[in-house]
Amino acid sequence: MPRLLRDRLTWLSYAQLGIWGYFLYAFAPVVPLLQDEQGTTKFVASLHGSALAVGSMVGGGLVYPFLLRRFGRGRVVWIGLAGVAVGVTALVLSEPLPLTIGATLFTSVFGIVVVSYVAPALADMHGPGAPAAISEANAMASGLGVIAPAVVGAAVALGYGWRPALAVTVLLIAGLALYARVTHTATVTGGFAVVHGDRPGRLPLAYWLAWVVLAVFGAVEVCLTQWGSTVLRDHAGMSDGAAAGSISAVIGGMFLGRLVGGRLGLRYRPVTLLLGSVVFALAGFALFWTSTVPALAITGLVLAGLGMSVHYPMGIALAIDASGGHPDRATALSSYAMGAAFAVTTFILAPVADRIGTHRAFLLLPILLAVGAVCVWQAGRRLPTRAEVAVS
Repeated sequence: MPRLLRDRLTWLSYAQLGIWGYFLYAFAPVVPLLQDEQGTTKFVASLHGSALAVGSMVGGGLVYPFLLRRFGRGRVVWIGLAGVAVGVTALVLSEPLPLTIGATLFTSVFGIVVVSYVAPALADMHGPGAPAAISEANAMASGLGVIAPAVVGAAVALGYGWRPALAVTVLLIAGLALYARVTHTATVTGGFAVVHGDRPGRLPLAYWLAWVVLAVFGAVEVCLTQWGSTVLRDHAGMSDGAAAGSISAVIGGMFLGRLVGGRLGLRYRPVTLLLGSVVFALAGFALFWTSTVPALAITGLVLAGLGMSVHYPMGIALAIDASGGHPDRATALSSYAMGAAFAVTTFILAPVADRIGTHRAFLLLPILLAVGAVCVWQAGRRLPTRAEVAVS
């Protein structure tokens, strides 16, 4: 069984992804609050999700490859974090819809640069232990993400609004940069000079199946974290602040699941973990969707979070395994899958929710989970076994 040895650079990579996780999970419950603040429909408010989607595609497909060739991984991650700090500052200071959408777009471009760095960097650092390392990195993101909606909910309940909670992102980036410089961690000066070494050739079909997995499972996570608070408010009778803060339940489940997934990733292949996770996600969603009692609905979110916990880390590990020696290209193109996930929320869920209500529109989620499970199974059939990989 592979071993996972965590050095200072590994922990730094975890923290870098964790900061992006804090922003992303803090921003999710902010979208319904922006809808109320700006007096728009769900569809218009969900354009912020579209901005995240477009930004992720531009950042992962264009900006990250350019910065990677120009600066190498060590410096590019700090450029990404600096861009996130600038974008969040602009978002916090903005009020009109065009400005908040523009600031969200800018933040997403550089946030996906950070995301695109972490998985292939950990794959290079840890080899066979990469799925476990990627899962732990995403556990860090979920860990800070657990705090984020609670901070938003507390800030709203105390009358300060959502802006101070989102501004914490900038403080986290500044603190991490200071720590890295004081401790002379290699990525600050670019000492970790690994750049992409993709083999020539096309990406195989197994990779594109994994790409679809990332897209549909990502859409489930976006829908649940971005609009789950609306269901808690409208169907389970919770207040705005309590509903926004309760999204921490699903992220808490994801945090716990990713901690366990890190250990399971050393023993089982991503395909096995992904297929098993669908059962937990469906069970949790069923409890959340049917419950009118807040405690039961929140319990359902925890179970759903446990199921969704391995969707991204094992999905990206599956994509890298299926890439046929193209880890950086596979990771960069996965940003388009994330964009597709946000597009599902904006152009399918939100318009349907405006017509029939968010609660009934959420029946889309089990369909997405089923599609993802089929694609995982098909991708797994096309992958070499671990014994074949060891021989090669």
